[in-house]
Amino acid sequence: MKRAVFLDRDGTLNLEKEYLSDPAKLEIFPGTGPALRRLIEAGFLLFIVTNQSGIGRGLYSLADMHAVNKRLCAELAKEGAHFQKIYFSPEHPAQADRGRKPSPQFLFDARDEFNVDLAQSYMIGDKLLDVECGWNAGVKKSILVRTGYGRKVEQEAVAKLQSAVVLDDVPAAVAWILIPVD
Repeated sequence: MKRAVFLDRDGTLNLEKEYLSDPAKLEIFPGTGPALRRLIEAGFLLFIVTNQSGIGRGLYSLADMHAVNKRLCAELAKEGAHFQKIYFSPEHPAQADRGRKPSPQFLFDARDEFNVDLAQSYMIGDKLLDVECGWNAGVKKSILVRTGYGRKVEQEAVAKLQSAVVLDDVPAAVAWILIPVD
């Protein structure tokens, strides 16, 4: 079985911009590409798991989301980082959806499709629902990054984050995964 790192997109890999739909407005956090490449070199598979409710809200189209994802992947590929698959939930939060985080369904899908050992894998995100997604799937550790909404979540959900690791950004999370401190 393979180890994996599951990553949220907006606020984790790239700057959080309300309902990002224009690839030209994509801004990847510094150091993200080289950090992800280190994970790949260490034998991890990488996946994006993202809620994209702007589609269900009628704010942008599926094609817009795919265009942003394409640019994100192209930019990160220049630095040696690539993803096995991008799992996304386009539904409005009020709509039923099997994969919308904090549901662990997309992690289970990756487990089944790519032979991932969830107990040796990690979830990284900037929201409580990202961390909960990892917990719900039984990953080794869920990591909250302080980018995007993370700093606010850290302040507001102290008790809920007791079993999470909280770090500054994706490069810090990668360093922790490769050389755990606790």
